Amino acid sequence: MAKSIIINKHGGPEVLELIDAKVPSPGPKHIRIKNLAIGLNFIDTYHRSGLYPIKLPCGLGMEGAGVIEEVGSEVKNFRKGDNVAYASPPLGSYSDERIIPERIAVKIPDGITHKIAASIMTKGLTAHYLLYKTYKVSAGETVLFHAAAGGVGQIFCQWAKSIGCKVIGTVGSDSKIDIAKKNGCDFVINYNKESFDKKVLEISENKGLSVVYDGVGKDTFEKSINCLKPMGMMISFGNSSGALGPVDVKKHIAPKSLFFTRPALTNYMAERSSLEEGARLLFEQIKFGKIKIEIFKEYPLSGARKAHEDLGARKIIGPALLMPNE
Repeated sequence: MAKSIIINKHGGPEVLELIDAKVPSPGPKHIRIKNLAIGLNFIDTYHRSGLYPIKLPCGLGMEGAGVIEEVGSEVKNFRKGDNVAYASPPLGSYSDERIIPERIAVKIPDGITHKIAASIMTKGLTAHYLLYKTYKVSAGETVLFHAAAGGVGQIFCQWAKSIGCKVIGTVGSDSKIDIAKKNGCDFVINYNKESFDKKVLEISENKGLSVVYDGVGKDTFEKSINCLKPMGMMISFGNSSGALGPVDVKKHIAPKSLFFTRPALTNYMAERSSLEEGARLLFEQIKFGKIKIEIFKEYPLSGARKAHEDLGARKIIGPALLMPNE
């Protein structure tokens, strides 16, 4: 029997249950994978809490890496023994063995471990679409990224720097300033101590910026709008401080003819070609040393509650994993 984390109701970390689950043979276009490492992401807490509603009972987790144990009869691109990674619904990566659709998996190149692959798929593919799809950055451009010391932030800032951007990063405490600088930020602002919008305008010589990447949400939205120049783009892609309220078009958007978007990985990676492109570029960045990954912490699968407690308390700084066999 496989071990799997499920929830039967929404709530805090206490709703996470470790159960025994029977894993059947895969359907025609599915593969059975033995997870060797499982990515831990803040979005997992949204599914658990009900901020992003899901049908219950349900597994948790979108990201993992492992070895294929069995392939469906119509699977053409994979075979037993392939090393693969994935970062997409259906939920259920918090397990030591599971069935996934062939279409969401990508092969892990030689030289990249299961742990690294599992820690970067969601965060790295998010950084890819933010930099190349939602708003295509250019060398020499200055961008603002909130939560620069977090898991997405560390990858995003390194990648943006490799493109040639100047990066302004915000963090929530002084202890995270050095982490943000280490990962490519030219300027770092503690948004709990300084008015980051005033600092950004000072850095930009009162011109404002073309783009703001905001994964924090409620606490940073208003000042993020202040940082944008006319016809700039506000990219809201997370809610770590709480969900945004209704956007007031007359107040927030119209005065500077701004663009506002709420992108999601599931939409940007829905097409197989987009997934393959993003994964290829991400793995290249890592293999060429443009993005360096340091695993912050590993938890046993049975310690998922503790992992979610630490996520909620902002104690996890950088990529973290659940390990199925520990």
